[in-house]
This record gives sequence, structure tokens and C-alpha cells, in this order.
Amino acid sequence: MEIRIGITNSGRELSFESSQSTAEIEKLIADALDSGKSYFTVSDDKGKMYIVPTAGLAYVEIGSEETRRIGFVG
Repeated sequence: MEIRIGITNSGRELSFESSQSTAEIEKLIADALDSGKSYFTVSDDKGKMYIVPTAGLAYVEIGSEETRRIGFVG
């Protein structure tokens, strides 16, 4: 699934594909925000790990687990 994370005062967003479920990502971020942690970590399908500061978190967009369709719509 695609995950996009916006960081305040940054013109770019962090965007990557992850094999974690929507519920797992949501719980990870909610736990970090609720507990007052200064960061949380997520990993992508390729094994890269991202450390995201909670203080600069603007938004998190979690895409659906549905595969993308290829072709023309008629």
C-alpha cells in the first residue's frame, strides 16, 4: 500500500510503498503521538527504514491495499 507523509515547513512529502496493513500503520503513528515520542519509524517494501519526527508531522495519507488498474477506461 502507498503511504504519504507530509512534514511541516517542507515542500516535499515522504512517499513509499509498504507491506504493512493500514491498521498497523495507523496504530504505529497513533501510539507515537499519544505517548509523546519524538519520532516513529516505518519501513518500505525494499527494506529502507524511515525515521519521521512527530513534531513536524503535517499529515499521513494511507492508500488502499487494492492493486492499481492498468489500461484505459471506456
